[in-house]
Amino acid sequence: MAALKVVRYVKESPGLGIFLKKGPIDDLVVHCDSDWAACPNTRRSVTGLVLQLGTSLISWKSKKQQTVSRSSAEAEYCSMAAAVAEIIWIVGLLKDLVVCIV
Repeated sequence: MAALKVVRYVKESPGLGIFLKKGPIDDLVVHCDSDWAACPNTRRSVTGLVLQLGTSLISWKSKKQQTVSRSSAEAEYCSMAAAVAEIIWIVGLLKDLVVCIV
């Protein structure tokens, strides 16, 4: 279903899309962070992450965490766990698309 949404988006928006720089793919870079107890009502933290393939941004996410963290370290740990899950999914997708990461 997600692949069909991407294809529809690219088909309906020929001038828009995801642009990747030409050249070799050096690495997969991930940046993640959390904002401890960001929501004043629920005291839940917010996770934010971005993934770059080489220098091109390929994925980003900002989401309220499911549980209330007791410390900023616990919130950061949950943020890293979400980032690792995203990395595993992206690496599997890249393998299916036969994209080699150096």
